Amino acid sequence: MTSLRDYATVTAAYWAFTLTDGALRMLVLLHFHRLGYAPLDIAVLFLLYEAMGVVTNFLGGWVGARFGLRITLFTGLAVQIVALTMLSLTDPAWTAALSVAYVMVAQALSGIAKDLTKMSSKSAVKLVVDAGDHGGLFKWVAVLTGSKNALKGIGFLLGGALLEQLGFEWALWSMAGMLAFVLAGALMLVRADLGRAKSRIRTRELFSKTREINLLSAARIFLFASRDVWFVVGVPIFLYDRLGWSFDAVGAFMAAWVVGYGMVQAAAPRLLGRSAAERGAGAAKLWGAVLTVLPAVIAVGLSPAFENWLASAAGTALPDAYQPVVLIGGLLVFGVVFALNSSVHSYLIVAYSDADKVALNVGFYYMANAVGRFGGTLLSGLLYQVAGLAGTLWTSSALLALTVLITLFLRSTAVTTSAGKAEAA
Repeated sequence: MTSLRDYATVTAAYWAFTLTDGALRMLVLLHFHRLGYAPLDIAVLFLLYEAMGVVTNFLGGWVGARFGLRITLFTGLAVQIVALTMLSLTDPAWTAALSVAYVMVAQALSGIAKDLTKMSSKSAVKLVVDAGDHGGLFKWVAVLTGSKNALKGIGFLLGGALLEQLGFEWALWSMAGMLAFVLAGALMLVRADLGRAKSRIRTRELFSKTREINLLSAARIFLFASRDVWFVVGVPIFLYDRLGWSFDAVGAFMAAWVVGYGMVQAAAPRLLGRSAAERGAGAAKLWGAVLTVLPAVIAVGLSPAFENWLASAAGTALPDAYQPVVLIGGLLVFGVVFALNSSVHSYLIVAYSDADKVALNVGFYYMANAVGRFGGTLLSGLLYQVAGLAGTLWTSSALLALTVLITLFLRSTAVTTSAGKAEAA
């Protein structure tokens, strides 16, 4: 059983990393939009970040199981420091092509760093919870996932504030310095064999997963693509360009949304009740179905045809606040339901895994997560540029329908046997 000191150290390091990850996302998005980059160009800047997450999670799970989570944690922190330092060296005098290529490489390193540290922390949860305590496991996973997203939201706010107050270069240097301090502390506190598999990991185990892990990973692809397809590029640029918000206001709202999203994730065991852990996949099916209709409702509410009909029915022009209220209100509801879905999915992948192979399965699962984010990020810039926010919302609803379809094939509960197989209770 992993000591609480080891777990606390890994988690604290992950929290510190998450602050820089959220801040970096907002810094890059707002800085390059201010320089005149189009939505699709900005989406391209993040593509290698997401693409490297696919490779990192796939191989990182094997590294974590083979050599221990200590190695993946330290490597993730060190690589993020390198990425931040690289980005601080960008020069506005460079050509657009050179700038894009350079930033994409730095973002690729940041993507590697994010998934190494995330896998280390989420795998460590399995090692501190007694086997068979599914309610406790659900609570621990929810708290970790929720706190991570809350801190990432604070990172969005931090990124907007640092860009406004310190500028792009000094903001990056300050974050690199903080992570160097965190890495030094983690090197002294985390023991060497944390999360190392007891038996040798064969190459074929990278591909050979249980039925539930394969299905859940496939569902994860479409779940996170459905969020990022409108959230990564479309929403912040719509708020800035169409609604006239400032950089600080956009950063503050994105921060508040992600913090609230994280708080709901952390509270998911209380909101859904202990029975959600016992029902397992049944909860994922129910809340996935509810989530599917929300982007479509927002898209209809923002459509010119519906606005004209509503104005005609009311006998007067709609107030200027109509679009912000529909979008922000829809985002808030979407965030709550998405957070419940994400918490249940995160619990299920850990519950379906053996303790000494958890890093391997979590890495595989978050590889699927990275595939979804990659596709969602690319579609977010492309669809917003050619079809506006409505195009991204309708696509989100379609992706969620695919998520629900896949979860229908999951077994009803997540009870893990000693062999690591998930069975229906």
